[in-house]
Amino acid sequence: MAQRYAIAEARANLPTLIDEVEAGAVVELTRRGKVVAVMISVAEYQRLHSKRASFREAYQQFLKKHSLAEVGLEPDFARKLRDRSPGRKVDL
Repeated sequence: MAQRYAIAEARANLPTLIDEVEAGAVVELTRRGKVVAVMISVAEYQRLHSKRASFREAYQQFLKKHSLAEVGLEPDFARKLRDRSPGRKVDL
C-alpha cells in the first residue's frame, strides 16, 4: 500500500521519505487531496523502464532452449486448443 503525503508535508519530511523510498516503499504526493506524483526507488524505475522481450521473442528463446516433445506436446498443440466453431448468436 502506497503512503500518501501532501506536497507541503513531503517537503518538510523529504529526507525521511527518500529513506522510505530507498527501502522499497511507494510514496504518493497529493495536491488538494488529489494524487499528482509518485516517488519510487531507482531500482523500481529501472525495472519499469527496462526493455523486455515481447511474448513472441521470449517464446522463440524458450523453444531454442527446450523441446516441446520433452514435456509431451506436439509443435502445433496450440492450434488444436482453439475452438474454431462460430460463436453464439447475440441480439444487439
